[in-house]
Amino acid sequence: MRIIRALGRNVATEVAVAALARDASAGGEQMTNATAQGYLDALARVFVLEEQPSWGPHLRSRDRVRKAAKRHFVDPSLAVAAVGANADRLLRDLDYFGQVFESLVVRDLRVYADVHDAIVHHYRDSAGRDVDAIIERRDGSWIAVEVKLAASREEDAAASLKRFAANLDTARTEPPSAMMIITGGQYGYTRADGIHVIPIGALAA
Repeated sequence: MRIIRALGRNVATEVAVAALARDASAGGEQMTNATAQGYLDALARVFVLEEQPSWGPHLRSRDRVRKAAKRHFVDPSLAVAAVGANADRLLRDLDYFGQVFESLVVRDLRVYADVHDAIVHHYRDSAGRDVDAIIERRDGSWIAVEVKLAASREEDAAASLKRFAANLDTARTEPPSAMMIITGGQYGYTRADGIHVIPIGALAA
C-alpha cells in the first residue's frame, strides 16, 4: 500500500524508482530501491500499473531526449483512491487534478490507439520541451497531443506544441500528421494554426 500511495501521488510523471522508495519509506519502514522495483514489476504483471514509454525523434538541436517512462495506473481512479482524495479535494488542488486528468486522457488514447495498431508515447528533452502524448502508428505516422484540464490553457499548449515541432529534424523525422490539445472544456474546433482542440468527451467521436 505504501508504494501504491507513492505512485498515486506521482501519477502521470517520470518519477524515479529511488524517489518512490523514499516516498514509501516516509514515516515507516525503510524501503530499498530493489524492493520498490519488485513491487512495480508485480503491479505491472497484474495490470494495475502501466508505463508510457519515451519517444525519440531526430532533433535539429543537440538536446538530449529523456528516456524515462511516465507511470500510470491502468485506471486513474486508483490514483485518487490511493491518496484518499475526493471531488472537493481535487478542486482545491488543481495541479494534482491536472495529473489525474492527463492520466485519464492517456488511458483513453491507449484504448483508441490499440484499434489502429498504434502506441502512445510521451516526449521530453533536456531543453525542457515536452509533449504529453505521441501517438505513433507502425507506418511511422504520428500525432502530437498536449493535455490541459483547463481550456484557458490552450495558448500555452499550442505554443508548446509549436516549439516542439520547430525543433524536429524533418529530413530524418517526418512532421506530425496532426497536433491536438485535449481539454476538459466543452467545445471542439480547429485553430487558425491547424491545431485541433478536442474536449475529452468528444474523443470517441
